Amino acid sequence: MDYRRSILWVIFTVSVIFLYNSWLRSEGKSGLFGEAARPVASAPGHAAAPNAAASAVPSALAAASPGTPPLAPGHAQAQQPATVTVVHTDLLDLKISSRGASVVYAALRHYTAQGDSSKPMVLFEDNGHRTYVAQSGLIGGSFPNHETPMSLLPGPLDMGDAKELTVRFRSPVVGGLQLTRSYTFHRGSYAVDVRDTVHNLGTTAVQPQLYMQLVRDDHNPSEGTHFYHTFYGAALYDASSKFEKFEFKDFHTQAKTRHADDGWVAVLQQYFATAWLPQPYQGAREFYMRKLSDGLYATGVLVHLPRLAPGAQEQAHQVLFIGPELQSQLQGLAPGFDLVRDYGWVTIIAKPLFWVLEQIERVLGNWGWSIIGLTILLKLAFFPLTAASYRSMARMKAVGPRLTALRERHKDDPQAMNAAMVEMYRKEKINPLGGCLPVVIQIPVFIALYWVLLSSVELRGAPWLGWIHDLSAKDPYYVLPLVMTATSFLQVKLNPTPPDPMQARLMWIMPLAFSVMFFFFPSGLVLYWLTNNIFSIAQQWFINRKMGVPEFSSAK
Repeated sequence: MDYRRSILWVIFTVSVIFLYNSWLRSEGKSGLFGEAARPVASAPGHAAAPNAAASAVPSALAAASPGTPPLAPGHAQAQQPATVTVVHTDLLDLKISSRGASVVYAALRHYTAQGDSSKPMVLFEDNGHRTYVAQSGLIGGSFPNHETPMSLLPGPLDMGDAKELTVRFRSPVVGGLQLTRSYTFHRGSYAVDVRDTVHNLGTTAVQPQLYMQLVRDDHNPSEGTHFYHTFYGAALYDASSKFEKFEFKDFHTQAKTRHADDGWVAVLQQYFATAWLPQPYQGAREFYMRKLSDGLYATGVLVHLPRLAPGAQEQAHQVLFIGPELQSQLQGLAPGFDLVRDYGWVTIIAKPLFWVLEQIERVLGNWGWSIIGLTILLKLAFFPLTAASYRSMARMKAVGPRLTALRERHKDDPQAMNAAMVEMYRKEKINPLGGCLPVVIQIPVFIALYWVLLSSVELRGAPWLGWIHDLSAKDPYYVLPLVMTATSFLQVKLNPTPPDPMQARLMWIMPLAFSVMFFFFPSGLVLYWLTNNIFSIAQQWFINRKMGVPEFSSAK
């Protein structure tokens, strides 16, 4: 029995299992090893909560969707036609509705729409086709919420050459409270400072709660990709439960809630994120997720404000993030926020790999050449291990004809065949498992690089050369996949031919089967695999030649 070949098949199978498990987890599904995302506990016990207003949060927010205000009993607001305020910054074009001062449109000026380079990438949008908005308001009484008409206060709406721009809205007095909201935009940043000032103009003390939510439909912007999947859904983070992701299909009409003292909420899609990040503030937070009517989903967080005496006011500060998952933009905004750029179980390896890739790009000035450079660096770093594996394969290849003869001689006596093979390995000083450990050590690194290239928004719209204008899109002429397929077949020719004819045929079928996937993969990923193949071929050829082994095996 060819022990080494069997072990390699085991390694290959395990790698596929782990990749599939990683994909399941990235999709927010239960993993193959019981790694289900921790469910957010629903809160049937809210009725017994000491604060009646807080206990009504899930029901109050049940209708928290565009056009349906979360009204408290006995409270009615006149529905007036909303006006839209257009705001321009150096990075964003936004529209803020007078209804609740909600952000109902956000276009990224430096990113184009998927599949249409003539249009900007749009995250927030509210029209007859799509709904994706950021809302905020007060509950705990008949207070201003995201349906309350708010007036734009005087001030500039275009950043121009300024370093920052502040746009302010003010509500009428509702339930004794007046809400003033300011959006402050900073040059070069996708993080918007949002400050809500609550002024009690009534005659009694009140204790409102401030909610912030992202409401969107179930349209997956990454639909249409083949053979690879990226996560699309909601994410929650707090210090105790850490980072968790949830698919919209797992939302229910009864809100699921979780209590914490810190944390944030986000909605993720490939390359981009939106998030509400409440800044450090005394008092509990309550996270919630809920399926609304008309195919909408709400992901939000509720902050408990201090009790306000008549004439008192309180200001709450939060950050609204609207933009690409750039490492430079994510770090420092809130604890754990850099995790929205999710590499799964290989994060500890992927982050340093991306850092190296970024440093190479700063030198070369091109992400395509940087991918090639990083792949070469990894091949050089692993050369001692790879060389051991290739030497083992070269020895196996050298004794290949003798192994085939042994199989023929003892084909009716498996025990005698195994004994003869073991004796041959002993005489030739061949360890059938000698090449396995180097392969096992390298697998997590190359899986991590796979996720780095699949998750890096820096590659979106980045050209390489010639016909490759976007490393995040598939090769339009399939040149890279075709060349990669050819190099995969060349690798099979360089490797030892398995004595078993069925295994030999399978080794020739595998490159063709995998090539089908690569025809639809982003060209940056294909470039990485192609570079890896070319240097693997060069290393194998060099070692075969050095050991006097014939370069090529014949197909069986």
